[in-house]
Amino acid sequence: MDLQLNGKRALITGGSRGIGRAIALALAAEGAETCITYANNEEAAQETLALLKKAGAKNPTALKGDAADENFATEAATHMKDTYGGADILINNAGITEDGLIMRMKPAAWQKVIDTNLNGAFYMLKEFSTIMLKQREGRIINISSIAGVKGNAGQTNYAASKAGLIGLTLAAAKELGGKGITVNAIAPGLIDTDMTKALSEEQLAQATAAITAGRPGTPEEVAALATFLCSEKAAYITAQTIALDGGLIC
Repeated sequence: MDLQLNGKRALITGGSRGIGRAIALALAAEGAETCITYANNEEAAQETLALLKKAGAKNPTALKGDAADENFATEAATHMKDTYGGADILINNAGITEDGLIMRMKPAAWQKVIDTNLNGAFYMLKEFSTIMLKQREGRIINISSIAGVKGNAGQTNYAASKAGLIGLTLAAAKELGGKGITVNAIAPGLIDTDMTKALSEEQLAQATAAITAGRPGTPEEVAALATFLCSEKAAYITAQTIALDGGLIC
């Protein structure tokens, strides 16, 4: 399927590994120029850049910075304008966890997750929507989570941040929809990433048992959906939160 992404300019936050890397590679394979952001892992970022070149990206770039910092969003937007002449796609993927039960969770742990997962997405959306409004075209995808739909014990901060992304998606879609900009969210379930690998065999078995498909999803499956939503074929899809969870919440 030709998704007509050749020459599109994309920024993927948290793009050095996992779901972010898979999305960046899928977009590059469809002809998009890609920039990833990352927090600390320089080795993973350089490895992703090499993979992006193999996937067909002519000038992939990487920006190191804190997703929770409003100034970093401004830096990222400036980089896209200076390097690529603008931006057509924003993938808000950067996210962290700092789990704990409500009665034991320190306010700092709550704030850290909200700042990175939710506030960081708002900062990026604010900066990049300005670029897209001038172009009267754009695709914005917020990577939420099934935890933001159904909650998850021990993850009140994470669930709240991901539920907030869904609200952010709905409101932004209403504001930007008349200007050729779509805003959607993807809510992955259990996906085979570094987080999944940190689970014990017993924990993984219990989590998998609740999934209708009988297995975790892959980053590439999330990337396939994201890439489609970035295409012209998805021009009439906006304000949606699409669960990609193998039937976990059915």
